[in-house]
Amino acid sequence: MKIVVSGGGTGGHIYPALALIREIQKEEKDVEFLYIGTEKGLESTIVPRENIPFQSIHITGFRRKLSFENIKTVLRFLKGVRESKRMLKEFKADVVIGTGGYVCGPVVYAAAKLGIPTIIHEQNSVPGLTNKFLSKYVDRVAVCFDEAKQYFPKEKVVLTGNPRASEVLGKDGIRGRLSVGLKTNVPLVLIVGGSRGARPINEAILKSLTELGEKPYQILYVTGEVHYEEVKREVNLIGNPKNVMIKPFVHNMPEVLAGTDLTVARSGATTLAELTSLGIPSILIPSPYVTNNHQEKNARALSDHGAAVLVLEKELTSKKLIECIDHIIMDDQKMVEMKKSAKKLGIPDAAKRLYNLMEELV
Repeated sequence: MKIVVSGGGTGGHIYPALALIREIQKEEKDVEFLYIGTEKGLESTIVPRENIPFQSIHITGFRRKLSFENIKTVLRFLKGVRESKRMLKEFKADVVIGTGGYVCGPVVYAAAKLGIPTIIHEQNSVPGLTNKFLSKYVDRVAVCFDEAKQYFPKEKVVLTGNPRASEVLGKDGIRGRLSVGLKTNVPLVLIVGGSRGARPINEAILKSLTELGEKPYQILYVTGEVHYEEVKREVNLIGNPKNVMIKPFVHNMPEVLAGTDLTVARSGATTLAELTSLGIPSILIPSPYVTNNHQEKNARALSDHGAAVLVLEKELTSKKLIECIDHIIMDDQKMVEMKKSAKKLGIPDAAKRLYNLMEELV
């Protein structure tokens, strides 16, 4: 079988694609992949590092306001469709799967026009323009949230979950803790603002450090590499409590998550898939700087069911953050209830579901 996967721009589109590829490789002995992305996107470095054949096209997204750039985008789209058709014919693709980002537009559209079976995967509770457009042409639309179903043709939508949810299962949490210098017998709060970090979260933590140092739990605080040096300078002035471990980035996050009791994070789709798969209670601080405010809507999909506490960035203070953490992690009954609620929302076999959906089409 020959499978084309396309998705790019952010890790939220790329990592689910890689998780699906790994699942298919487990199920299919005779399978070839081609990943089509953009030359400047993260996928251009991440995908080749996984030894997956990679080709690129040039495409940009539409601007929501009237702009001459949109005319250029239309021309790039048409060129991208032509290039994609050539790549798909040369590769002799049996199925094409798009996991989001602008690049999926011409690739998946080209496949649909060539009569190749197509699937798009929508990670968020509110879809972007590309997947809304493509839903008219593809054979199936896989979603991660029930809330996303309303935006797509009913006859095409299937709830599969996010393939990344499958990859965090079965990891050794004790090993994860030890790998970053944490104790194995003390409750752990993981605070992370995404791969690049989040300044408002960093500021709230810095103002809370002294008080956090007196707590009966330990904290792994992941600043993001962009902010790490600045944070360390501040910490050196304040003092670094023994129970607060500060890292710029964690490479073995699935293992660390397996040993985590409570997470403070943004509410990107991949993060929420991992948290619900493992049943980890969370305090979610959505980024307000995303399209359609989709992170807040993602977060509400958990908070409305008791799996998370939602704190809007404009409401975030060091006092509120500590109150929220204490309210959850120092209340055993609250922890049990939130874990159960998170688990109910999780789809741990998401990669398998998406693979089965693909099998039905081919």
